[in-house]
Amino acid sequence: MSIVLGTNQYGKAENRIVRIVRDTDRHEIRDINVSTSLRGDFAEAHSVGDQAKVLPTDTQKNTAFAFAKEVGINSIEEYAVALGTHFLTAAPAASGSQIRAEEYAWDRIQVDGQGHDHSFVRRGTETRTTVVTVDGRDADQQVWVVSGFEDLVVLKSTGSEFKGFLKDKYTSLQETDDRIMATSLTCRYRWGSTEGVDFNAVYESVKALCLAAFATTYSRALQETLFAMGRDVLEAHPEIAEIRFSAPNKHHFDYDLGRFGVENNSEVYIAADRPYGLIEASVTRDDAPESGQAWDYVRSFI
Repeated sequence: MSIVLGTNQYGKAENRIVRIVRDTDRHEIRDINVSTSLRGDFAEAHSVGDQAKVLPTDTQKNTAFAFAKEVGINSIEEYAVALGTHFLTAAPAASGSQIRAEEYAWDRIQVDGQGHDHSFVRRGTETRTTVVTVDGRDADQQVWVVSGFEDLVVLKSTGSEFKGFLKDKYTSLQETDDRIMATSLTCRYRWGSTEGVDFNAVYESVKALCLAAFATTYSRALQETLFAMGRDVLEAHPEIAEIRFSAPNKHHFDYDLGRFGVENNSEVYIAADRPYGLIEASVTRDDAPESGQAWDYVRSFI
């Protein structure tokens, strides 16, 4: 019997980088959280502790910060592609890299109706994300880009029902034809092609399409709403091959005010954070290119 090393990777997790662009008096801010990882021929580091082929995680951290200035962060996707490609040059033993980035949005503080040049307030509605995987070198190199957002909290106070579901002796849930539907939405979309795309513009469009579908779709189930979101995005953006959602139900239940002699006509609710239903779905084109390594190590998805 022999014992061999299995799948492995290593890197530097959660580098918090804030980039201020000071080219003019009106500053710009990009606030990102970057995790890097390398995989490849690193067996000797595990078996005998030989670090000769290992690019230190501290070097990966320093490179991530340096690239924030040298490459810039026009979009987290472009930044991540540049970083992931560079690591395959810096570490000859590496066969692939993955860069994961989350971006935290800041809005300008409004003063007398105008956005201030250098003062900002943190936006709390969603976090933009990307996962870039680079494999191979030169003509054989492949790059997969997955973009999206997480923690986009949405709620509709009507226009949703849940009834006609399967029942057994353990079922206690009552059917309803009018309920609050709320979720903290995570969305990731895989690019079929990135040639000439404006990552920032498409991100805003995808988010707007998802929000519009959530608001306007009469929902018989959260699953139906997720499919409508995915369909609308794919119809509007042929460059996107596939979109995936993870949506926990944020349950709201009528609070019993009758015991106090107060009428509650679905106006006062108690918000329950757990346990919760977790709905996940992917929507894809039937002619979409193979996903390859795009979804490897991407957390929270089927």
